[in-house]
Amino acid sequence: MQTFVTGGSGFVGRQMIRDLVARGDHVRALARSEAASTTVRELGGEPVPGDIEDERALTNGMVGCELVFHAAAKVDVWGRKEDFERVTVLGTRRVLRAARAAGVKRFVHVSTEAVLVGGRPLIDADETWPLPSRPLGLYPWSKGLAEEEVRAAARAGLHAMIVRPRAIWGAGDTVFLPRLCKLVDQKKFAWIGGGHALTSTCHVKNVCAGMAAAAESGKPGETYFLTDGAPISYREYLGGMLRAVGRDAGRAPTIPLPVARLLARAAEWFWATMNRQGEPPLTRTAVELIGSQVTVNDAKARRELGYQPVCTREQGLSELTAASMRC
Repeated sequence: MQTFVTGGSGFVGRQMIRDLVARGDHVRALARSEAASTTVRELGGEPVPGDIEDERALTNGMVGCELVFHAAAKVDVWGRKEDFERVTVLGTRRVLRAARAAGVKRFVHVSTEAVLVGGRPLIDADETWPLPSRPLGLYPWSKGLAEEEVRAAARAGLHAMIVRPRAIWGAGDTVFLPRLCKLVDQKKFAWIGGGHALTSTCHVKNVCAGMAAAAESGKPGETYFLTDGAPISYREYLGGMLRAVGRDAGRAPTIPLPVARLLARAAEWFWATMNRQGEPPLTRTAVELIGSQVTVNDAKARRELGYQPVCTREQGLSELTAASMRC
């Protein structure tokens, strides 16, 4: 099978290319730089020069492909609204248009539970939960609009579906875990609420297994949550990853959740008012996603897709340790 991947040099995209090549697919992946092209080639894929704004490159790259995995997005908790809209919302629209023009049969969009942040607390949330009228932050806002683009394309006849993995982790993460380690190393890390709130998680290999299951058995316009299984505490989730790479945050200070929310609101106001560069030390989106309880229910994916995790937490942590020792 010929398959097209966006975000192929990213965390999820790299694992997806590995899995697709291993099963015998010919993989084409959008690559916006020479470094990204090199990464795609090293993984066994064929780079397609261009970026998410280049609809011609997208369409030409997809010709002959039966399946598209769309993993590209602006994955930040702070930034300019126009950048989130350009990359995540309009980028998704272009990828969908290209898929239809190229005659792609199936389309899997990688989203996030963050689209629900801003509504009621996410406790055992399932796919019936409505998107909030006022998403909490530009990342949830843009990903929610991108989902609407996918649903509209499905209504128009494209066999497109959405997966929502929660708290992606594993060896090869070049963004979240390194940032976490830096905070610990600089003694700037603090637990929110003691780290005792529960969270669902999804190892990157399980994310890709769920994406493959959705491509095989998903229904047009449907959404599927993906997790590792039973929820765990943030102290177990974040602390486990940190220990696996040689850090210990067990004695880090604690910020009560209500205080963290107030600090995040104040920090965002100051950054926006003073037009500060970079991102605030704390944002409302980050507080809700790594401090409050966020648990989701993946029963629908298990029932309708036959989804089953392929990597246990213990295996994932062992891989993290091994990867850190090679660095």
